[in-house]
Amino acid sequence: MPAANPSSQPAIPTAPLTAQMRDALRAIVGDKGLIEDDHGKQPFVTDWRGLLVGSAGAVVRPGSTEEVSKVVRLCHEHGVAIVPQGGNTGLMGGATPWPAHTGIVLSLGRMNRVLDVDPVGYAMTVEAGCVLQTLQETAAEHDRFLPLSLGAQGSCMIGGNLSTNAGGVQVLRYGNARNLVLGLEVVLANGDVWDGLRALKKDNTGYDLKHLFMGAEGTLGIITKAVLKLWPAPKDVSTAWLAVRDPRAALEILSEAHAASEDNVGSCELMSRAAIDMILRHIPGTQDPLKADTQWYLLLEWSSSRARQDGAEGMSEKMEQFLADQLEAGRVLDAVIAHTVSQTRNMWRIREGSAEASRAEGPGMSFDVSVAISRIPEFIDKGLKAVLDILPTIRPYPLGHIGDGNLHFSFMGPKGMDQQTLTQYKPAITRAVNDLVTSMGGSISAEHGIGIDKLDELSHYRSKTELDIMRTIKRALDPQNIMNPGKVLRL
Repeated sequence: MPAANPSSQPAIPTAPLTAQMRDALRAIVGDKGLIEDDHGKQPFVTDWRGLLVGSAGAVVRPGSTEEVSKVVRLCHEHGVAIVPQGGNTGLMGGATPWPAHTGIVLSLGRMNRVLDVDPVGYAMTVEAGCVLQTLQETAAEHDRFLPLSLGAQGSCMIGGNLSTNAGGVQVLRYGNARNLVLGLEVVLANGDVWDGLRALKKDNTGYDLKHLFMGAEGTLGIITKAVLKLWPAPKDVSTAWLAVRDPRAALEILSEAHAASEDNVGSCELMSRAAIDMILRHIPGTQDPLKADTQWYLLLEWSSSRARQDGAEGMSEKMEQFLADQLEAGRVLDAVIAHTVSQTRNMWRIREGSAEASRAEGPGMSFDVSVAISRIPEFIDKGLKAVLDILPTIRPYPLGHIGDGNLHFSFMGPKGMDQQTLTQYKPAITRAVNDLVTSMGGSISAEHGIGIDKLDELSHYRSKTELDIMRTIKRALDPQNIMNPGKVLRL
């Protein structure tokens, strides 16, 4: 949900698609690769939340890097703007065209081949349109593990994940999306192809160009292929649901879990009781793992690539002893360890169902922020007070990746309040939350990116020096401003 709408639409190229250009596009991608009717274009110009609706002269669906290159070169020659799009699951409007957009949406969905799996070298080469879950399953078939994992993994595509530097629930152990990449292939704004598909862990030959394009949200070029890092497949996993005293106790639990698990903590997710209840209301088939007299819960998962040996202590036994110690210390009030696959899936379905549930619940707003891990409890206390001072009847449901400092500081509107009324409070609430985040040395966008929604917030909170550097890079790589114009930066 948007934290705040931009104050005005930025200047973007508005060169139209001529009949001649449409014929040229059709010649490149074929009839199946070109969508021109309004009904067919609708899913591509509407964001996942249903809150932003843009326009496009056509949706172009190339089937290869060569076709992407030809399409981009054609648009470059005619000054036609391009909005690259993967699975269209983003939460900041980064893949949604502006209403004034007259160019194309370039969808990578047809480019969905796994080109190579190298189990010995722990690497996998893929096209940008591969669905994340498909890549997870492909890695598993080779006894390997791709750790990028998030709620939209059944429909999001790896190109979009890399373009937004996606986070998810395994960042604590493996890092963000950019940490999972060895090489990229990118089509630049003039149609040239940069081939950086190198499966090298060491390569100090000049600037590391791949990091320019990860997190740039398609404003500098279009990622078409990637070489991804793989890890050994987990063989011994223990997942637990903990009722905890408060966020401070949650941090102390995590701090001690690293040694207790022998450095095998994979995920540590903090959830408020309000968030859990909302998810249980809206996500079919979910069941409450644990009821306790507390407002805070942890989803804690440990995993090892070593299979448990008969008679030896495995992850579950270590987890059980650890939870007993935490109960005695007063940090954990109650806990349950998943003993079946269905119990584990239920716990994760609850955690990953938050975006879907919030959409079903009604009008709301959410802030994807990060602060130093040790300051999360302070941020929650001060942030809740600041927002409730502005709108006392708003309903908080904070949750997040406490292990990497990323909170989804989320709120549903007061019961009976419509989106239009709630929107009147958004500027004040946004400023209060983001001022607090900034004062604590944090980030106003931890993993969801900038897109449309945080366009003005980035320019407000980043220094002139930082913004000047970003604009210099943008103008150097895309002087015509045709690559996803009006996103991330105003030019």
